Amino acid sequence: MHIFVTGGAGYIGSICVEELLNAGYQVTVFDSLVEGHKLAIEPRANFIQGDLGDRDFIFKTMAKVKPDAVMHFAAFALVGESMTNPSKYFINNLANGINLIDAMVAADVKKLVFSSTCATYGIPEKVPMDERLPQKPINPYGQSKLMFEQVLKWYDQIHGLVHVNLRYFNAAGASASGKYGEDHRIETHLIPNVLKVALGQKEQVDIFGDKHATPDGTCIRDYIHIIDLAAAHILALKRETSSYYNLGTGEGYSVQQVVDVARKVTGHPIPAVAKPARAGDPPRLVAGAHKAQKELGWKPQFNRLQPIIESAWNWHKAHPNGYGD
Repeated sequence: MHIFVTGGAGYIGSICVEELLNAGYQVTVFDSLVEGHKLAIEPRANFIQGDLGDRDFIFKTMAKVKPDAVMHFAAFALVGESMTNPSKYFINNLANGINLIDAMVAADVKKLVFSSTCATYGIPEKVPMDERLPQKPINPYGQSKLMFEQVLKWYDQIHGLVHVNLRYFNAAGASASGKYGEDHRIETHLIPNVLKVALGQKEQVDIFGDKHATPDGTCIRDYIHIIDLAAAHILALKRETSSYYNLGTGEGYSVQQVVDVARKVTGHPIPAVAKPARAGDPPRLVAGAHKAQKELGWKPQFNRLQPIIESAWNWHKAHPNGYGD
């Protein structure tokens, strides 16, 4: 099968590309390099630089490549930025996504695996969070992803576009080869920011809220290794009908636990300073991923925090400046 991967030069996309190629798929990477990195493009893949906002170009490209399926990772993903610049998120994550699926329909490409998010649920009514929870996003980022999921439902009904929406929890770690890892131009994720302190690039890690209703007062999140995430995407390609799945380990770790494990893994003290809690930050987000395990046959290999942080640390030690661009 030939897979067309949008955002294939980004963190999650690049590692999924590597895993696809290792599994014997042919891959074309499509990326604007606005957020992606040239050095994150797997050399075995075909690469096309382009922007999904260029409707004519994506139509011509899709007609020329005519892949068997599309994996769609290209999106903006900064929650805070979405609260100050919602237009950017609705244009890129929704309107540009519609350009992509219109191009797929025109080229008779019938299968899409969509990189969605647990942010579509907003503040959960219960934890662990399964797919029966109502989707009530509390920021434009989550709303833009939910709106695209809703558009996909209509495209399946009207055009027969089979899609699998994968709602991630907190992706972490690096590729099995050690070539690809997490390098965002604006880093908001906890694990890389903790490791930047160990690398001497930051003085301290800020803990936003230490009085939440959790055992140690800090927020609890579900961390999923990027290799497990990639495996779910490859399994999703085998689906013959549309569906949606939460992707997480079902295990929650607090911010304080992440810092403690990172201290152990790195051998560095990693100073941590408590800051006021952020508005709208749920105390606990943990996946209920039984549906993915049952229907996709997916089972995470990494269900403990330490190996995930070790994987990330090995990459950051080898790439202290990320991809250097």
